[in-house]
Amino acid sequence: MSRCIFKKNSLFVQLSFFIFLFSLFLFQWRVEVIAESPDLSQICESSEEIDKKCAEISAVECREFLEKCQEYLAQKQVQIEKDITKTQKEKKTLENQIYVLSNQIKNLAYQIYQSNVVIKDLSLQIKDTQFSIETTVLKIEDSGRKLTNILRAIYEEDQKSMVEIFLAEARLSDFFENLVALEELSSKNRKLLENIKEMRSYLESQKQSLDEEKQDLENLVTIQTLQQKESEKTKKEREYFLGLTEAEYQKYLKAKEETEKRAAEIRARIFELIGVPEAPTFGEAYDIAKYVESITGVRPAFLLAVMTQESNIGKNVGQCYLKNPKTGDGVVAHNGKEVSGVMKPMGLSGRKGDVDDFLTITAELGRDPYNTPVSCPMSYGYGGAMGPAQFIPTTWMLYRDKVKGITGKTADPWNIKDAFLAAALYLADYGATKQTYNAEWKAAMIYFSGSTNLSYRFYGDSVMKITAEYEEDIKEIEGL
Repeated sequence: MSRCIFKKNSLFVQLSFFIFLFSLFLFQWRVEVIAESPDLSQICESSEEIDKKCAEISAVECREFLEKCQEYLAQKQVQIEKDITKTQKEKKTLENQIYVLSNQIKNLAYQIYQSNVVIKDLSLQIKDTQFSIETTVLKIEDSGRKLTNILRAIYEEDQKSMVEIFLAEARLSDFFENLVALEELSSKNRKLLENIKEMRSYLESQKQSLDEEKQDLENLVTIQTLQQKESEKTKKEREYFLGLTEAEYQKYLKAKEETEKRAAEIRARIFELIGVPEAPTFGEAYDIAKYVESITGVRPAFLLAVMTQESNIGKNVGQCYLKNPKTGDGVVAHNGKEVSGVMKPMGLSGRKGDVDDFLTITAELGRDPYNTPVSCPMSYGYGGAMGPAQFIPTTWMLYRDKVKGITGKTADPWNIKDAFLAAALYLADYGATKQTYNAEWKAAMIYFSGSTNLSYRFYGDSVMKITAEYEEDIKEIEGL
């Protein structure tokens, strides 16, 4: 019994050791795989590196790798958008600061101008006051001389002897009258002199006050000038940083443009790798629809339903040929029977019709316009719808450049992938991206008739019924 237990323990130890070695090997393998993982930033941003990488692996692996590149570029686009938003905020902040500084500089310049005007006025006042002071000094000097003469005359009168007074004056009263007059004149002159001196004192005080006020204003102007220079310096610094931020902003915009371009190239390349015939199986069509959803936001089941309703997913692309571009008439493809109204010709008013655009489209693709199938006319209106999506030529021309911008090649309405993409872009424009029943029903109705006229609700109802059925099929494919 102990031997049995020993064997069991030995087996357990061996098994544990084996698990340990296997785990170590698995860890080492994981490390090596991670170490050999390609640097997406170096490969995904270079067409040459992508070509080199895809040349070393199978088409399926290439597609998987391109999808990784697409994810990498999407993440990079998100980061660039964040950088652009951040830089925009920095630009806005600097622009606001520069705006405030510009207003401060303008305000200081206005204040300096006002102060200089006041200084100029004070200078004139000081000049006038100085002139008044000088005039007053002259008056004081003149009055002083006059007073001196009067005092001298009084003194001389006081020094006369009695004999001189009797001999000089006819009457004694004349002498005293003369002396009184001199005394009175002297008194008035003294008062005048005192008034003039007070005026001079006042003027000198006024001049000093004006000088001080002028000096204060000049000091204020000096301070304001320094503030203005400092503000201008700060403004230049902000403008310098704004220039750097603008350059950084432009760099991010360029990076965004380049990343979007690379993403578009990779999308187009993935699209090309979806190898399908002109009339694909449901699984092949679903692969296209899934990829188109990543570009347009239109869900696969709905898009497949529309394509089924229009052409049975590319199996019925038209049974007529255009033969007369002037009238728009043609023939049935399988029997040559003549049919009128295969395509809308140029109108009598000179307005361009479907024929003109059809000739342009076929010329771009190198197709023979008179042996290219289009839809036959129904009991009313015209035919002329092209390819799996059944776009009439004038409508296709509205989406031609959009499709080309995504795939990177001339858009072809008879190409199943281009048709899927154009149809999804059209449906997206009319609200199908909301992925609700009402939104998709409305988009389907507009796709069919250009309106939501209830006369054609059979089309929208049919599309939504097929959509529900396809949803169940897709769940089975995805194993949900």
